[in-house]
Amino acid sequence: MFSKKTYQILTILLFVQIGLVSFLSKLPNFVENFYATGIYTYISSFLRKLLGWIPFSVGDIIYFLLIFLTVRFIIRFFRHKQKKILLLQFFAGVSIFYFFFYFFWGFNYSRLPVSKSLPLTKIETGKFDIDKLKNLTEHLLFKSIQLQLQLTKHDSLPVIVPYKRDTILQLTQVGYAHLSHEFPQFEYIPASLKKSLFSVPLTYMGFSGYFNPLTGEAQVNYLIPKINLPMTCSHEVAHQLGIASESEANFIGFLAANFHPDLYFQYSANLLALRYALRDIYQYNPTLYQSYIKQLPKGILKNFQENAIFWEKYKNPTEPLFKSFYHNYLKYNQHTDGIKNYGKMVYLLIAYQEEYVLE
Repeated sequence: MFSKKTYQILTILLFVQIGLVSFLSKLPNFVENFYATGIYTYISSFLRKLLGWIPFSVGDIIYFLLIFLTVRFIIRFFRHKQKKILLLQFFAGVSIFYFFFYFFWGFNYSRLPVSKSLPLTKIETGKFDIDKLKNLTEHLLFKSIQLQLQLTKHDSLPVIVPYKRDTILQLTQVGYAHLSHEFPQFEYIPASLKKSLFSVPLTYMGFSGYFNPLTGEAQVNYLIPKINLPMTCSHEVAHQLGIASESEANFIGFLAANFHPDLYFQYSANLLALRYALRDIYQYNPTLYQSYIKQLPKGILKNFQENAIFWEKYKNPTEPLFKSFYHNYLKYNQHTDGIKNYGKMVYLLIAYQEEYVLE
């Protein structure tokens, strides 16, 4: 397609880009002001306008083509005699992908933490203040019990979301509309949230959704229990708005779903946050954890079980491999805790509860 010289230039540019990304990663204030709250807001809005009206995921088709081309390259590489030119073509392709990945979204990995932009001045790192963790857990416990009873009228019944899955995707932006009244930086216009064409393999990989940085589309796993879907949708939209950290996307997704006027969205958010908070309580005090579990009505426990049974059904030997890959990918992009980063939303929730009203 290109001349050998073009391939050589693109290959050189790959290493220049890697150096530039490494350099900018040390300048979070610059990335935040120039890219994350500047250039990226226009890129994100443009991509959602360009592709949001298309009913299927364009990004999934691009991923399929990339997988096809990668397999094709491997086959050609072993059959072709001139391996040097093929390697140049490969690195040239990686160079093009690398550029679009970071320009369209990837620089968000180097932005300031969301605690600076809200701001959350009382954010803590390291070990939790156990009393603050208990306060948060008890708040989430009370709110979850209250919502479960409002939605089912009986404490032994699990909450069943009555909406179609497409409706849940459409309703997600309502939560962000309410959240943006408090924090304008999370305005979500236009919306573009789609079901993944790869929902089946995604389930076997152990993931509920993902964001495509090449097309600006947020995709959700269409097979997960509907009780989890409102929170998953809200999480992926947070990525779409430039929140790269998984814990921060969980946190912003929680706020959007919790600000939502719909009780099913609120319940989905509180259920996830409660699960993370209880996990942290267990690490500090297993006895206290058991006392909280005993306070949970059967309906909430059934919703927890529904989630556990679903993922257990799809467990397979390849899932840890995919999660290990994503773990290392996150570590490469400066998230040193990798996949464990999801649960750190609890730090942010404690800080938010200290400074704002966690309803």
